[in-house]
Amino acid sequence: MKSYGVTDVGKKRKMNQDYLFFSDQPVGCFSNLYIVADGMGGHKAGDKASSYAVTRFVELARKTQAMHPFKAMETIIRQVNQEVCRISLQQEEYQGMGTTFVAATELDQVIYAMNIGDSRLYFYDGESLRQVTMDHSLVEELVRAGELAPEESKNHPQKNIITRAIGVYEHLTPDFFKIPIRKNQKIILCSDGLSNMVDDEMLEDILSGGESVEQEVERCREEALFFGGTDNITVLIAQMEDGGCRQ
Repeated sequence: MKSYGVTDVGKKRKMNQDYLFFSDQPVGCFSNLYIVADGMGGHKAGDKASSYAVTRFVELARKTQAMHPFKAMETIIRQVNQEVCRISLQQEEYQGMGTTFVAATELDQVIYAMNIGDSRLYFYDGESLRQVTMDHSLVEELVRAGELAPEESKNHPQKNIITRAIGVYEHLTPDFFKIPIRKNQKIILCSDGLSNMVDDEMLEDILSGGESVEQEVERCREEALFFGGTDNITVLIAQMEDGGCRQ
C-alpha cells in the first residue's frame, strides 16, 4: 500500500479535534495501519479523546502478537474505550469526551476495516466509489429504518448526533468490513468535515484523475475548504500496490 493523509482545522473551528495515523509498514500485529478519529466534547476534551484513542491504539498494536485483523482490532479498541471512559470520569476537564474511530489494514489483498461513529471509509475500485462503513448517527439510523428519505438526511438539523463513540459507554460495539482489493484500487478514510462538504460524485472524480495519492488528498482538502470548511477536515488515501502484504 502507498498512503498519504492530512488534517486541517478548517475555516470555522479554533481547534482541530481530528487525529490521524497512517503507516504502510508493519505496526505490531498489523501489516500496515490507517486510522482517522474525530473527537467530541468541550474545548480540550474532543482533542484529548481523538489523540489519545489513536495514539493508544497504535501503542497497543505494537505490543500485540499476530492474530486475525478483526480480532486484534476488537481486542485493542475495547481496551482503548475503557481507558478513555476512565479518563473522562476521573478528570473534570475531560468529562463527556468521546471520539469516532475508523481504522483499516490490508493483508493478502483484503482490506479489513472497523468503524465507530460517523467517520467513514470509502472504496474506489478504479471505476466507481462506494461508502463501505455505515454511519452510527441518529439520522442514518432513521434512513435505514425507512423513516427518513436519503435526500432528506443531507441537511437534517440532527445530522451530527452520533449513536456510537469511543469513551461514551463502557461496552462498545464496532462494525467490521472486509473488502477484496487489487492493484491501483484505493481506500479513503475521512472525518465528516470532508464527507459533509464534498459529495461522493466529487470524491469519485478526484480519485479517478490519475494523480498521486498526495495530490488527491490535497484536492480533497481544497474542495472541503472551498465549500465552506465548517468543521475540521481529515482525509487519508491508501492505494494498493503490487502484491499487497502477506502473513
